[in-house]
Amino acid sequence: MRMTRREMLRASAAFAAFNIVPAKVLFGADAPSNQLTRALIGFGAIARNPNHLTSTGSRLVGLCDPFEARVRQGLKEAEACGWGKIKAYENFLKLLEDPGVDIVHICTPPHWHGCMSVMAARAGKDIWCEKPMTRTVGEGKRVMEYVKAKGRMFRLNTWFRFKGTFYGFGTTVKPIRQIVENGLLGSGPLMCTFGAGQGFSWKFGWSGRVNEKPEPLPAGFDYDMWLGPAPYKPYTAHRVGTSFRGYWDYDSGGLGDMAQHYLDPLQYLLCKDDTSPVKIDYKGPKQHPEAVGRFDRITLEYDDGTKVVLDGDESLREEPLLRGSNGLCVYKKAKDGQTLRLKDANGWWPEEKVLAKLAELPEPAPQQTDFFDSVRTRKTFALNEQNGFRSCTMFNLGIVAERLGRGFEFDPVKLKAKNDEAADRFLYQQMRQPWQDEFMKA
Repeated sequence: MRMTRREMLRASAAFAAFNIVPAKVLFGADAPSNQLTRALIGFGAIARNPNHLTSTGSRLVGLCDPFEARVRQGLKEAEACGWGKIKAYENFLKLLEDPGVDIVHICTPPHWHGCMSVMAARAGKDIWCEKPMTRTVGEGKRVMEYVKAKGRMFRLNTWFRFKGTFYGFGTTVKPIRQIVENGLLGSGPLMCTFGAGQGFSWKFGWSGRVNEKPEPLPAGFDYDMWLGPAPYKPYTAHRVGTSFRGYWDYDSGGLGDMAQHYLDPLQYLLCKDDTSPVKIDYKGPKQHPEAVGRFDRITLEYDDGTKVVLDGDESLREEPLLRGSNGLCVYKKAKDGQTLRLKDANGWWPEEKVLAKLAELPEPAPQQTDFFDSVRTRKTFALNEQNGFRSCTMFNLGIVAERLGRGFEFDPVKLKAKNDEAADRFLYQQMRQPWQDEFMKA
C-alpha cells in the first residue's frame, strides 16, 4: 500500500516520539521476549544470507518489503526456518513503530541505507546494515554522527577485518595487520594494489541500461516506496531487479557491491581507521550519468604517502598486495602454503621463516565480534558506524572520481573536497522529499 506524504510524516512522528523499550524489558526477564528480537527491512536475495534470515543470535519477529510477493515468500521461508508465524509490516515505518523489535536488519538497495539507518536510530533501534554503508560521503557522515549521538549499536554486514579468509588472499587479515602494525614493512609509506592478480574482482558486469522504455508496474509493488530517497525515474524491471547495482541512483556497480568487503579489512590492516585519503586519481572511460561503467585504475593516497591502487584493467596482476618502504612485499598465500608469502630484495622468504616471524610479533588488539553481545552490553562492535564510515569513504571517493572522470583532493577532517564544487556535488547529494527532511531531522 502506498502512503501519502501526510500519512508518512504522521507515522514517522509517532515513532519518533514513542519511548522505545526493548522487548526483554517490556515483557519481563522470564518471558520468551527476553531474547533479543529483530526484523528485516527488505526481502530480496541478501536477506536470505545466514547473517539475516537464519541468524540464531536473536529471534526473528517480522519483515517488510515493497513487493507483496516477496513478503509472502519471506513469511513462508521464516516459518520453514523455525521462526513460526512472524509479522508482516505494511512498510518499514510501521516496523520502526513496533516496540517489540530491538534490532533492524537493513537489507535494501544502498540508496535506502543512510536514510533508514538514521530513522531506525531515531526510533531507538539498534542497526545491522548491509554493505555498502551508504552511497555518498555526506550520507555516511550523517549516519556516523547521528547513530553515535543516539547511543545506538551499529553493525555493517562485512566481517573480514575480524574473521574469515580475506577474499582471494588465502589467509585471514590478522597476519597482515601484524606485519604492518609492527613495522615489518618499514617506517615509510606503503603501496597497496588491489585487483584480480591479488585475488580481488570488481564485478564489472553490474551496469545499467539507458534509453529503455517505461514498463507497466507489477501488481502488488509499491514502486514509490522502493525508490524512496532516489530521484523519480520511470519503472523498468531491470532498474529494480538485482541489476539495480548498475545504476548510480541506487548503487555504483562493482565498487558498491564489493569494495567495502575488500577495503574495510585493508583500512584496518593499514591502521587507518581514523582517517581517509587526501588525493584521488582516476584513469578510465567517461561514465554515463545514469548507468555505471568500468574503470581502469583508481588511486587513493593518504597524507603519509601510502597509496591504494584499485586495478580495474588488470595491468598490475604481478604486483604484491603490499610493498613496504623497505622493499619487503606481501603476497597472497601459495596454493599449498600455510600463510601469506613475503619477498625482499634477496628473494622469497622460506615459509618457516614467515611463520616464525609471525609467531614472535605481538598480535593485534582483540575486537568485539558478537553484535548481539554488543546490543546487550552496549560495547561498540568491531565494524561500526565510525570505522565503517571511513572504509565506505574510501570507495565513495573513488566513485566520485569515476563520475567526474578525473581526480581531486579531499580533506579527511572537514570531509569536503578541496576547492572543488563539482566533486562536492557528488560527495553531498540531496535525497528526494520527504526523505531528505526525515534524514536531517533531529
